[in-house]
Amino acid sequence: MRTDRAACPSSHSAANKLARLAWQLAWLLLFRPSPWFWHAPRRALLRLFGAKVGKKVQIMPSVQIWAPWNLALGEYSTVSHGVDLYAVDRIEIGAHATISQRAFLCTATHEIDHPHMPLKTAPIRIGDGVWICAEAYVHPGVLVGVDAVVGVRAVALHDVPPGQVVGGNPARGLRERKVGHGG
Repeated sequence: MRTDRAACPSSHSAANKLARLAWQLAWLLLFRPSPWFWHAPRRALLRLFGAKVGKKVQIMPSVQIWAPWNLALGEYSTVSHGVDLYAVDRIEIGAHATISQRAFLCTATHEIDHPHMPLKTAPIRIGDGVWICAEAYVHPGVLVGVDAVVGVRAVALHDVPPGQVVGGNPARGLRERKVGHGG
């Protein structure tokens, strides 16, 4: 196996690298040190860096975002402490969705059967009313349907149907969610 740099060229342009550097500085100096309740300034900063952010989005200061210009957050959505939004490709989070503590939404992986393991990306779409529970993982290319739940530490490698509760590694269907029925 070759390990020299020429065998593993970066697929990111110089402009992309510069934009990510600017974002990392803004995150370090403005986003991360902000008080937890200052959602409006964090929303504004994300918009400044190209994110589509709906009204009343709550995003905690410890959230890590690889490229905010690849992020769309629906109105009234919440992204909690320690979440990692690895937005090499597009991440779309629907309205009234919740992404809980330390969840990892990952839009990139590597082509393991290629000798140079090039990066491959695919968007993630999280539907309206979805709950991604604490420490769950969502794989590149996954669509989590409206009102679905990805349970604590679940590994969602495939699409999750609307209203489905999934859990485990790999995630499998556990039951239907009864939204709006008090129960």
